[in-house]
Amino acid sequence: MPTITVLPHPELCPNGATLHNIATGTKIVDALLDNHIEIEHACEKSCACTTCHIIVRQGFSSLKDASDIEEDLLDQAWGLEATSRLSCQASVEKDDLTIEIPKYTINHAREG
Repeated sequence: MPTITVLPHPELCPNGATLHNIATGTKIVDALLDNHIEIEHACEKSCACTTCHIIVRQGFSSLKDASDIEEDLLDQAWGLEATSRLSCQASVEKDDLTIEIPKYTINHAREG
């Protein structure tokens, strides 16, 4: 089962984290939330915002292609890179992943 390495984020995961034994097909956002990494997901994981934007630093090629809707939304994400994905849309496949959660989102209001 694949591993997700989360690079340090000043608020959400200051020391970084390694998430072991993630089941194939698990959405990255769910793997993060299940491991107490409270990534934003303002649209409740419905592919309607960009608050769960991540950058895949390793393992990007193992992910299934983004949908046209996801690609359109990513164009609005803060800090967009060639390996950016919405974590509510990208599922863990066979390879280990290393991800970075950008420091900022375009969310204007955050609960909690």
